[in-house]
Amino acid sequence: MIRKRSLMHRTAVVAAAGTTALVLAACGGSGDDDGSAGHGGHAATASSSAPSSPSASASQGQHNAADVAFAKGMIPHHRQAVEMADLAPGRARSAEVKKLAADIKKAQDPEIRTLSGWLTSWGEDVPAEGAMDHSAHDMGGMGGMMTAEEMTGLENASGTAFDTAFTELMIKHHEGAVEMARTEQADGAHGPAKKMAGEIIDSQSAEIEQMNALLGKG
Repeated sequence: MIRKRSLMHRTAVVAAAGTTALVLAACGGSGDDDGSAGHGGHAATASSSAPSSPSASASQGQHNAADVAFAKGMIPHHRQAVEMADLAPGRARSAEVKKLAADIKKAQDPEIRTLSGWLTSWGEDVPAEGAMDHSAHDMGGMGGMMTAEEMTGLENASGTAFDTAFTELMIKHHEGAVEMARTEQADGAHGPAKKMAGEIIDSQSAEIEQMNALLGKG
């Protein structure tokens, strides 16, 4: 009876030991799982930080100094083109020049608003009206901007003389805008800004061809 009780005790001890081993094994397995979870955690961290990759960030509005320079330069550039276009209805003789001026204003007014919105969202200052126009600075060497003298001459012209002056000056103006847009496409990071740059290149290159045709240049 004693031996039977001792055997039962030994069996209980062995069973307890087996249970302990199983618990320890389970704990060990849990530790391994934690390690895997840790790697999973790294993967999750990497995944959560994925938006900082160039393509993802660009889609979320990433921008760089080139984008800011493009917007700050193109706003006064467009404003001057619109100012030139506003002169055409009362001075131009050619219906084609009048239509061209109207098309330029229609295209560039909305772009000015879009560019201004980007700068505001980026925490940048929007160029003030007149801050970089012909009356404040001689902009002739910057992106095809007109000088004060050129603007005065255009304001004083009418008829065929206006048509010729407007067309010649706008070609130079457009060429400057195309160069600025090409720089943005090469150096910019903001997807919508690069898209606008492409549209400027396409539309203004086409208008340059149209204006050269008006001047009789092949």
